[in-house]
Amino acid sequence: MVKYIVIGVVVLILLWVIASYNKMVRSKNKVEEAFSTMDVYLKKRFDLIPNLVETVKGYAKHESETLEKVIAARNAAKNSQNVQERIQNEAALSGALHNIFALAESYPDLKANTNFLDLQGQLLKVEEDIANSRKFYNAVVRNFNNVVMSFPSNIIAGIFHFEKQPMFEVADAAERENVKVSF
Repeated sequence: MVKYIVIGVVVLILLWVIASYNKMVRSKNKVEEAFSTMDVYLKKRFDLIPNLVETVKGYAKHESETLEKVIAARNAAKNSQNVQERIQNEAALSGALHNIFALAESYPDLKANTNFLDLQGQLLKVEEDIANSRKFYNAVVRNFNNVVMSFPSNIIAGIFHFEKQPMFEVADAAERENVKVSF
């Protein structure tokens, strides 16, 4: 009789371990999917930036430092080695893009250029998509981190090396400020 109780308890613990592990795998896959979705929008932004910079160059020749910073920030973000580095580099890129739009305020001809306006509109749409995908990614990461950090599933997470994932958030205090854009 005791033998069956022990076997039953062992089977229940084993089933719980399997269920917990599978839940963490599903959650981890959702995190990776959410990041990949956001990465698609980030790639769209990377592709738009050179066109935007070239358009601005024609009007703002002596503002090359601002444009070089945008390209450098784009390249750093594109070549990030891990999620944490990517988060920091994306924040720097967002700040650099705000500088281009601020620069455009100084050049009325540039603000009236249809190519610039089209690129700006596309970039603003992509930025909106990025913001939405960041929200989704952060929600998925929150759920995953809750599973990984909660007792008793944190025991399983430790055994199978599931680690807390970073949120995608604004890293720079200057980026938290509103940017004035007028048309």
